[in-house]
Amino acid sequence: MPMSATRALPAAPDDGQEPVPFRQFLLKVHSRCNLACTYCYMYEAADQSWRQRPRSMAPATVRRTARLIAGHAREHGLSEVQVVLHGGEPLLVGAERLEALLGTLTEALEGIAVPRFTVQTNGIRLAEDPGLLPVLDRYGVRVGVSLDGTAAGHDRHRRRADGRGSHAATARALHLLMDPAHRHLYAGLLCVIDTGTDPLETYEALLEFAPPRLDLLLPHATWQTPPPGVPWRTSPPAAPPPPGGAERPAPYAEWLRAVFDRWYDAPRRETGIRLFEEIMVLLLGGTARSEVVGLTPVDLVVVEADGAIEQADSLKVSYPGAPATGLHVFRNTFADAAAHPAFRARQRGAAGLGPVCRSCVRASVCGGGLYAHRYDPLADPVFSAPSAYCDDLAHLIDHIGTRMRRDVTDLTLRHREPAR
Repeated sequence: MPMSATRALPAAPDDGQEPVPFRQFLLKVHSRCNLACTYCYMYEAADQSWRQRPRSMAPATVRRTARLIAGHAREHGLSEVQVVLHGGEPLLVGAERLEALLGTLTEALEGIAVPRFTVQTNGIRLAEDPGLLPVLDRYGVRVGVSLDGTAAGHDRHRRRADGRGSHAATARALHLLMDPAHRHLYAGLLCVIDTGTDPLETYEALLEFAPPRLDLLLPHATWQTPPPGVPWRTSPPAAPPPPGGAERPAPYAEWLRAVFDRWYDAPRRETGIRLFEEIMVLLLGGTARSEVVGLTPVDLVVVEADGAIEQADSLKVSYPGAPATGLHVFRNTFADAAAHPAFRARQRGAAGLGPVCRSCVRASVCGGGLYAHRYDPLADPVFSAPSAYCDDLAHLIDHIGTRMRRDVTDLTLRHREPAR
């Protein structure tokens, strides 16, 4: 019998604080995909629940979910909500069903909260189905596209079921989004890091598509399933990496440092890179807006194609049933989800970290890394270990901090110099 999230996570203590309301609603509108990416956490990882789910979200489930989102927004006085269409490949629903889905959500939220729609896609259907872009435009849906850099780097992992690469098809979709008629819908690119690729070639290849923003993602991994290229990472460290130390290899940090220096030293701003910007904001004492770094309480909830209410689906990389809560849109509300121990455990800030992370000088910036990457079946609780990317995050944060301190010092000294 698979473990449930409730058993895998500690019950959040009753600290008298109200549950954090959800502001991001990720809807799995289609649970199948037209690619067979080698690193996909949905189809290739430990949790295989997609096999028991319908191909797409039924209209009745969409209507019920829309009413629940509206009720949650009204209850908490939210002026806007983020609605992310996800999959599988969400654009496989087709233009007609996409129009109906967006119309249902917009109508339910009218007069209550403004829906900010985004879709994360491999882009292929945008070029294949000319009816999709007009629908996305009518509802102001911002489009994020997955692209892994050069054609060779992309096609190494993002392939069709018959083994053919998908870079050319994705590039066609991106040229549509780059057109002035659709540029306002272009949200940016998502790239999964492969340390076997050249970081600067990858970055330059991404820049060719003029993305407003880049998301550079670490491949999903845990202490049970180590990151690609570092098979020795099977046991969490007993102590944090020392500041500026290089005791263990950190290939993902090396890859990211190369891109950071190229991006940071550019004579003009070419794009935004979320991971770097979030770390910089945190180093300056600000607050992150993602769950990859920092200690911001989770405010994202997932609705699967069958109506199940779940946690972030990145947890599928850990064990079967990890994202599950036992809640469902036809039996429960989002208030029930917000009060669920699995969500409360991820809203505790530094108190929710394990002892190694709490003792680290980078804790307020790193935040333990992505929750799914902390999974260690031998830990108690199982998500209390440092990230499987602990060394990489430490080295990257130290590097960015060093660069920033140097520049802030130079700026401060320059302003102190007397005028001549």
